[in-house]
Amino acid sequence: MVTAKVWVLKKHFEGFPKTSDFDLKKIELPNLKDGELLLESVFLSVDPYMRPYSRRDMKEGDIMIGTQVARIVESKNPAFTVGTFVVARSGWRTHFISDGKDLQLLPSSWPESLPRSLALGTVGMPGLTAYFGLLEVCKMKPGETVLVNAAAGAVGSVVGQLAKIGGCKVVGCAGSDEKVAYLKKIGFDEAFNYKTVTSLDEALRKASPDGYDCFFDNVGGEFASIAINQMKKYGRIAVCGAISQYNDSVPQQGPYMQVPMIFKELRMEGFIVTRWHNRREEGLKALLKWVMEGKVKCREQVTEGFENMPMAFIGMLKGENLGKAIVKV
Repeated sequence: MVTAKVWVLKKHFEGFPKTSDFDLKKIELPNLKDGELLLESVFLSVDPYMRPYSRRDMKEGDIMIGTQVARIVESKNPAFTVGTFVVARSGWRTHFISDGKDLQLLPSSWPESLPRSLALGTVGMPGLTAYFGLLEVCKMKPGETVLVNAAAGAVGSVVGQLAKIGGCKVVGCAGSDEKVAYLKKIGFDEAFNYKTVTSLDEALRKASPDGYDCFFDNVGGEFASIAINQMKKYGRIAVCGAISQYNDSVPQQGPYMQVPMIFKELRMEGFIVTRWHNRREEGLKALLKWVMEGKVKCREQVTEGFENMPMAFIGMLKGENLGKAIVKV
């Protein structure tokens, strides 16, 4: 009999999440039936989407949603061997049972030298979000100028590097000087700290006086309201996230975007990466290749210990992470 530790949502978040909103519990797992597997989590992901999705999809008392890299420790399913690593969407748990249908094997070409935690970041959902958001929503073309905010995060840092591979000029913004230095190190043409500039409008104009063809928006709110006025004619905006608004108790009010959208004939499209689920292997193969070639660099913020999941989640929402926020069990 295996005892799993799980984090449950004790209370729906009101404003910014607090550690008291979570509860750590123990669950006795039953013995395996034929066709089932026992897995132990090795790395767990904390991501911005968990904040709005918890309100939409969870009840108080549910196990917190999330994804992990897990190792198979016992198998009664001939399709899966003990010791195999998989990506699962089983929430904040140390151990869990699966029938295998919801598991995704790491790519067969995954090299031993590469941390498996990257399957939760650059070579996982955040990387795929950058890949399909740029290619399918922004439809970037060589020679264009791409703007990305939250640029030092798990998605934004990949967006910038993929845009450079695609032959674009890239402008990024982040919330600390350390993050700005990192963006320049990984190839961003221009980067600035949005917390220290006197005028966001002036900073955007200085970084690209001609404006922007593509805007990959992870932040929403005031930033998006200002940036939209600096889009070029027929510009494309991919709305990936709105982290500036996730923790608001009172919804933000305008300004409104219709006038610049009409005059500049912009296209603005929200998206969720699962739309391209049938092309997942294509995206992962491309991302893995670029990582191995050194064209895409990866940065992780690793928190040790399953008991620190809430702290890592809250820290990520506060922007304390550089690159992908991961918890190592």
